[in-house]
Amino acid sequence: MVKKVKVIKKNIPIIAYQTEEEKYIKTLEGIMHAQKGDWILTGVEGEQWPVKKEIFEKTYNIIEEVDN
Repeated sequence: MVKKVKVIKKNIPIIAYQTEEEKYIKTLEGIMHAQKGDWILTGVEGEQWPVKKEIFEKTYNIIEEVDN
């Protein structure tokens, strides 16, 4: 039998910005489409992925603004 465990993601701050235009993002899973208003996140290894605005608002908290 496989042992299952409950986990929680580590609190590691990442950079995100809300796109003002449609764009295509190269992700680890391939090319993904981001629509205007979606958030583009950049992970600790430099990888990027788009997140729909509604999902971002439910799952992320903005902790501070950073300079470009």
